[in-house]
Amino acid sequence: MTEVLGVLLIAVLLALVVWFVGAPLRRPSAATERPSDARRALEAAKEAKYSEIRDAELDYRTGKLSDEDFRAIDRQLRAEAVEILHALDELR
Repeated sequence: MTEVLGVLLIAVLLALVVWFVGAPLRRPSAATERPSDARRALEAAKEAKYSEIRDAELDYRTGKLSDEDFRAIDRQLRAEAVEILHALDELR
């Protein structure tokens, strides 16, 4: 009887050790939780492009850009921003 109880105790302890050691394998990997390098680069490019658009608008409002120059720059910057947004959508 004592021998059977000892074997059961060892089996339970072994199961607990296996469960504890295997815990990290049951969690989602860090690679699936973090955004990809491409996504991070596109997000940074998007923020930079938005900043360029804001800067151009400020230059226009302060009189540093003519109407014609502002429209050309704004059109170009917004087209580039749209390309970045499309690239981000493709990653999803």
